[in-house]
Parts: sequence; structure tokens; C-alpha cells
Amino acid sequence: MAPFGLDRPASAPPVTARSPRAELLEFAAAAEAAFEPVFEALTAGLPEVEGIASETRTAVAADGHEIKLYVTRPQAAEGPLPCVYYVHGGGMVMMGATGAVYDRWRRELSADGLVVVGVEFRNGAGRLGPYPYPTGLEDCATGLKWVAEHAAELGVSNIVVSGDSGGANLALALAIKAKREGFLSTISGVYAHCPYVHGKWAADSGALPSVAENDGYFNQRDMMQVLAEIYDPGSAHIDEATCWPARATTADLEGLPPHVISVNELDPLRDEGLGYYRQLLAARVPASAWLNVGLSHEAEILFRATLPEVYAANIRSVSGFARSLDRRAGR
Repeated sequence: MAPFGLDRPASAPPVTARSPRAELLEFAAAAEAAFEPVFEALTAGLPEVEGIASETRTAVAADGHEIKLYVTRPQAAEGPLPCVYYVHGGGMVMMGATGAVYDRWRRELSADGLVVVGVEFRNGAGRLGPYPYPTGLEDCATGLKWVAEHAAELGVSNIVVSGDSGGANLALALAIKAKREGFLSTISGVYAHCPYVHGKWAADSGALPSVAENDGYFNQRDMMQVLAEIYDPGSAHIDEATCWPARATTADLEGLPPHVISVNELDPLRDEGLGYYRQLLAARVPASAWLNVGLSHEAEILFRATLPEVYAANIRSVSGFARSLDRRAGR
């Protein structure tokens, strides 16, 4: 992390959740521009991922917006394969599916024998914004339904919805939304990395010790508060489970497909992810949790070059989960 100035506690952003919205959007655009070259540098010099083929498809939202879907598939594969429908991170506010880190992650997942689809949803800010909740979630739902409808054409046997950080929020929210709206059969499972699901935290965050314990380890408490305000202005939807899945009731969760919740020991978001895992268990959802010891937020996805064993283990975990659900479906 040292070459990027990230080997020291992260400083607070120059805005707060109470700053004018125009200032928040300006800050998010600047943060996105600063993160993108870092993500590119993290993948620079890595060998090409071989044996896969990629194409771009398009789903159309209800308002006519075209949603890009980046489809990657093993070239030598025969017959239908499990699919991972991947939702990128960025606090639901910034970054994009074509970013270097997310493109690499999808390619490596695909090389392990999966069809992988990355969805380019509209963000709360940045170059793909500003579209606060629920636009991004609606885009993700539209893309998921498109993949399900074209499963035979894409060579897809079953679909696991996955994402990291803000993308994990959207992946978990998709399952709740799908249950409410009658398309839950499209999802065979959910795999969430470092989920950002709680929304605005209380000042002491006593119920979430990791918020204080890990504040500044790459991820920063005040930054996440700012992203929450951009995504959900004025906390207007703070009690809505499809905006902040930590607010889900047992009734929201009952009957959902199997979940894996992956958290990192040195992440401020660790305890909200574990809390959601316990909510799933209380609702009798088949669920397991994965703890990456000694890692900061998203390190298992970001630091491919320096943590190759950790990266590979997480690829195998996602791939194995998707395949286990395919077998469970009798295919």
C-alpha cells in the first residue's frame, strides 16, 4: 500500500454528511478520479488471463436507459455453466464495472470455469451519476432479469449474485427485492464481500466495534458516512431493507437462497457484515461466513499481485459456491 500513500491512517474527507449536496457530488467525482489510477496500478504487469472470451450485451431499463452487461466465458467450455452476476463496489456512489480491478476479478472468476456478467449500473455520483437510491438497484435488477431470460443463449445453468462493499449491498438487496417482486427463482445464491449494509452509524457505533477499531485502515468511517448521504440523501430510506439490508426483518429474509458473507478482520465494515450473517441464520437462511484474517477492506480483491494465495482462495470460494448450487439444482 506504501506506493499509493495508503500505508498510514486514512484522513477524513474534506466534506461531511451535512455538507451541501453539490459539494458532496464534487467530492465523490474527485475521489473516483483519484481511486481509478490506483486500481489500474494494482493490476499493472499481471499476466493476461487466457482461455476466456468476452462480449458486451445490453439490457434496457424501464426509463429507456441502456445498461451494459460485460459477459465473460471460458472458451473451451461445453454445456451450461454456473454464472456469477457481479456488482462492483464503490459505496453505490462511484467506480465502474470496466475498472481494472473489477475487470480482472471477473476474468479470473471466468477462467475458473464460470460465466461471469458484470453490470454497469448508474451510481449515486461520479461519471455514472448522480442517481441516488433506488436507480442503481433497479438497474441491477433489470440486468439480472435479462441474464435469466437469456440463460440458454449465454450458456448459463444457475445464477449467483455477488458483489463487494457497495456492490455487496446491492447484491444482498437484490435478493430481498426479488423475493418481494416475484423473481427470486432467478437467484440460486448470494456471495457478498465486505458488505456495506448499515447506512449511517451512531457516533459511538457501540453495536459495531469494528467501525472504531479499524477506522483509517484504508477504509475510513467519515468517508462511508459521506457515501451514505450521497446514496440516500437525508437518510430518507434508512429503514428500507433494499437500501440498507441491515434493516431487513426476519420476514424479509425468510426463504432466501443460500448466502456467503465474506468479511475482513481489519475493515470498519467487518461487524455489520457479521451482523447480517447472523440475521440470515436467525431467519433460517442457509448461510456461511468467511473471515479474511489480517486484511483491510476489499484486500482480497484489490491486491492480486501481493496476495496471490489469498486472491486465489477467494476465487475458489466463489466458484465452488456457484458450482455447489448448480449440483444442488440437479444439473
